[in-house]
Amino acid sequence: MNVIMTTKVDLASMNIMKKLIENFGFKETDMVFDGNPVYRNGETLILTTNDEMIYYDNLDKAIESQLGLKPEIIVFASRHSSKQKLPALTTHVTGNWGKAMYGGKDGSLAIAVPSAMKLALLKMNELNDLGWTVCYEATHHGPSELDVPSFFIEIGSSEEEWVNDRAGEIIAETIVHVLDNYKGAKFRVAVGIGGGHYAPKQTKRALETDLAFGHIAPKYTHPLPREMLLKAIQRTAEKVDAIYVDWKGSKGETRQLAKGLAEELGLEFIRD
Repeated sequence: MNVIMTTKVDLASMNIMKKLIENFGFKETDMVFDGNPVYRNGETLILTTNDEMIYYDNLDKAIESQLGLKPEIIVFASRHSSKQKLPALTTHVTGNWGKAMYGGKDGSLAIAVPSAMKLALLKMNELNDLGWTVCYEATHHGPSELDVPSFFIEIGSSEEEWVNDRAGEIIAETIVHVLDNYKGAKFRVAVGIGGGHYAPKQTKRALETDLAFGHIAPKYTHPLPREMLLKAIQRTAEKVDAIYVDWKGSKGETRQLAKGLAEELGLEFIRD
């Protein structure tokens, strides 16, 4: 079973949910999650909670206890906020490279699903007739305590964009496309190191080559401890083939750590 997670406190989340129900055949069931009706289409459920999703650690266990099922993947349909208010469509996996400031636990990473995020990036880019930025974001915020693969897909970055009908349609169509296709997708999988929060070089690589990124550790998280880079590889649902480094966008210590670890583990080392 696939789960699309939404929340009543997020305008973008409600926008996306509305488009999923209007355009993709989701019907209300007699099931209830966190006091809210559950919608279903085939093997996919839309669940709604009442608080911010970034703090919902152990969501998979809550789903199991309330509905008696364990999801194979969770897609968080969400808003993205930024001071720059950049109109954007983004995707990323969650977790904290260091201290947990916004949900999750310190030094804890959720399970990345690179093929799903790459398909999301490609589909958003294809459908993007808004002229907005389409990009990965680096791994950040919670929830980090999940035992099933998950990712966020977001409309950014201010209320004007969150309620935009076309943005809601694009994300809804993208989610359905990803859930229909990610299991059969075959890409080279990489952990990303370096660059800014919006991962411009990783995004470019994913849009133009066969690379799919899981966790991305931006420069502001460096120096990166060895155990966190190992954890990023371990907390990836697919086999990791490469460690990719935005060379100029990384601190020296972390560049060398990435290079040495790639050699040690027999992974391709990609320097950009």
